[in-house]
Amino acid sequence: MTVMETTAEATATDACAGPPEGVRRPDGRDNYTISEVVAFTGLSAHTLRWYERIGLMPHIDRSHTGQRRYNNRDLDWLGLVGKLRLTGMPVADMVRYAEMVRAGDHTYMDRYELLEATRRDVKARIAELQDTLAVLDRKIGFYGDAGRALASERS
Repeated sequence: MTVMETTAEATATDACAGPPEGVRRPDGRDNYTISEVVAFTGLSAHTLRWYERIGLMPHIDRSHTGQRRYNNRDLDWLGLVGKLRLTGMPVADMVRYAEMVRAGDHTYMDRYELLEATRRDVKARIAELQDTLAVLDRKIGFYGDAGRALASERS
């Protein structure tokens, strides 16, 4: 199993990293330059090259002149990487996950455990943010009421 095969279903409806709808090229003709991938993803060329260097991206094809050529599966993988970044997963864990995917099916349980731990962390952060939102809502309510009271006293 390749790195991209793990994202096929999950990214079918997730255009996080891919070209806008209708611009994505059909498989077999999906040959994107680094500039196009930068435009699609918002990542810098430096970041894309770094991802490749640290092993987060699989082997990226090259043109006969040595320029990187990305395909739809690479874009799908970048979509997953983008989601993992949003979870706060450390880059080292993302690289470890990519290595496990490339290692094959026998790593399913290790991948499961890594993603479950990340999910727990995300849920804890969501709870923290909900608590923070509640505090903000109370303060906004207080200042709104106080502001209206002051305005009515002045009139």
